[in-house]
Amino acid sequence: MIKVKKLVEQEVNPDTLNGQTLAYLGDAVYEIYIRRHLIKGGIVKPQVLQREATHYVSAKAQAALITEMQNKEMLSEEELVAFRRGRNAKSHTKAKNTTLKTYQLSTGFESMIGYLDLAGKHSRVDELALWCIKAVENGELENYDFK
Repeated sequence: MIKVKKLVEQEVNPDTLNGQTLAYLGDAVYEIYIRRHLIKGGIVKPQVLQREATHYVSAKAQAALITEMQNKEMLSEEELVAFRRGRNAKSHTKAKNTTLKTYQLSTGFESMIGYLDLAGKHSRVDELALWCIKAVENGELENYDFK
């Protein structure tokens, strides 16, 4: 059996974390919103869930969402700083099936979500996730062609 180090959780100032760490959390936080939305929407087959989720959580979708948020000036300066921290972070992984620019924008999106979650701004995460869901479902991202 693998021995796991016992951790004691403590408050973390998200301003002290790098963009990749924030994106690691933000990816999971946003994914939960989308999975919950799809299941509550009546999609219950795993293969269909996976396929439908990509419309919301792919690097291309997240790049389009964060670009639209910026174009609509929806983000506070604090949120933009968190986004830039993730976008500009040096990655040790390679972008899969997408361009470096799209991957960076997506990482910035996830970093912002992770930042807000750690900062305890859950109502703002709720608000942004709901906006993202509506934007995807209303076809508001069709003008963006991220690869």
